[in-house]
Amino acid sequence: MKTHVPGTGVHAEVGDQIVVGGPTVGKPGRDGEVIALHHEDGTPPYDVRWSDTGRTTVFFPGPDAHVRHLHAESGRPRGTEQ
Repeated sequence: MKTHVPGTGVHAEVGDQIVVGGPTVGKPGRDGEVIALHHEDGTPPYDVRWSDTGRTTVFFPGPDAHVRHLHAESGRPRGTEQ
């Protein structure tokens, strides 16, 4: 599993997962799927469909967010998802 390394800048691709930590101790975080990019280089913001609500929002990641590059976990090259 590849995750974003702090200090290197956030980059995502369509299909990646955004994971955000909970706002306070004991409160759950949330996650969602990147469904669209605003910049070709994969920098924020992203259109994210949140798993807890099903809603899509424009998302600017903060320090409590990271990207899970799911295409790397599947073993398939980018663009070959089925």
